[in-house]
Parts: sequence; structure tokens; C-alpha cells
Amino acid sequence: MAYITGLTKSKKEWTPEFIVSIDDETCIGCGRCYKVCAHDVLTFEELDEDDSAKMFMKVENPGNCIGCGACGRTCSKKCFTFAPVEA
Repeated sequence: MAYITGLTKSKKEWTPEFIVSIDDETCIGCGRCYKVCAHDVLTFEELDEDDSAKMFMKVENPGNCIGCGACGRTCSKKCFTFAPVEA
């Protein structure tokens, strides 16, 4: 199975892993991932339970993901799931 690959500046090949999902049970809605994503992939989702104002992140535009993994590296709760994409 072949995956989409990219090249670094020094021409080293790498396989980007794109966002698949966010575990909303683990996510605390801190927004760190939202702040580091420059490609409008994520959005906030508010949980309407007894006016709790709890928020968590949601993948809104998965097609915008470039596979950099910045969101997952900033997540202290490790909520993100990533996978390569078949070519």
C-alpha cells in the first residue's frame, strides 16, 4: 500500500499523517491545537449540558489538513488520532 509522501527542504522523503479524529471524552477544550493550526481544520464545539459551558475541539475541515501534526504535538491530553493517506 502506497501513501502520499512529501519532501523536506533537504529533499528527505516523509509520510505526513493527517488528522482523523479527536477524542471528545479526553479533550478539555483548551484551544492550544486551534491556535497552532494555520489551515482552519479545527473548530470549537460547545457541550449543552445544564449550562456547563464545557467546550471541546472538533474537526471541521479535514480536507484542509496538511499533515504537519502541530495540533497533536501541542495537545497535553493526546486526544488526536492521525493516519497516512493512500496515494
